[in-house]
Amino acid sequence: MSGADLPKFEDLMLPVLEFIHAGHETVADCLPFIQSRFNLSDEQMEELLPSGKQTTISNRTHWARNYMKHAGLVEATARGRYKITSLGEALLAERPGRIDKGVLERFPLYQAWRSQQETTESTTASVLPEVETTTPEERIDTAYFQLDSALSEDLLEQVLSLTPARFELLIVELLLAMGYGDGRAEMGQAIGRSGDGGIDGVVNEDKLGLDAVYIQAKRYAPDNTIGRPALQAFIGSMTGESATKGVFVTTSSFSKDARDYVRRVQQRVVLIDGGRLARLMIDHGVGVRIDKTYVLRSIDANFFDVT
Repeated sequence: MSGADLPKFEDLMLPVLEFIHAGHETVADCLPFIQSRFNLSDEQMEELLPSGKQTTISNRTHWARNYMKHAGLVEATARGRYKITSLGEALLAERPGRIDKGVLERFPLYQAWRSQQETTESTTASVLPEVETTTPEERIDTAYFQLDSALSEDLLEQVLSLTPARFELLIVELLLAMGYGDGRAEMGQAIGRSGDGGIDGVVNEDKLGLDAVYIQAKRYAPDNTIGRPALQAFIGSMTGESATKGVFVTTSSFSKDARDYVRRVQQRVVLIDGGRLARLMIDHGVGVRIDKTYVLRSIDANFFDVT
């Protein structure tokens, strides 16, 4: 039995949207109905990816939902849970025979996502190119970029589900993982209490605490932009602590006015938005793990260079 016998992820888009509309919020909720819809055997449902860590049908269902999320047809309500949006309901009302990437191109959110991917990774397309027109190396690069982008998005969803106190601790853990405070746990502290004066955490860069990085952490929804007043309040708190270094982290983004303001102040303050936060967590192994490692080898020309 091979993955070729299973429905492709585009084949799953319409059924998954219908199942979410019916109240099945998670991928696991949808799988029994997918099995019935496509008349799949238990053996087919249990078929694993080459990594052995996930079933093929679950993986394809996840990707179907992920693409529709970027088109604005579904939206997250909690960790791993989704509901249909008004756009998704309107599409179902048209009684489409199929939903695929061509259909998703109708939606501005999907177009913007595709454009962002192409801008971020100019050497690969955001949709896998036709096999016969690309080299194996190009296909590997494209697939890696897609998986990495999806991981960043999923990671931010997980972070948004944390409590404010746990989010503050996460940022301290991230700075330690990046090497601040020599990476030692005792050098970082999440303050995590009301009346903290706008300071959510601190990482000491030396054992005596003579040099420290102060932290402000805001766990906001993506559409909640951090403006200049929040930065002014944070820098005011830093001044009260005689601090010269600060990191302001958010799961959302910063306004242009906020970024311009930070460049003019005396204190050195680094701004980390949601996209950069996810990237730093991935790069430094915070909240993620290595699933599988692939090693690509090439000919060592020096070995065969006989003179």
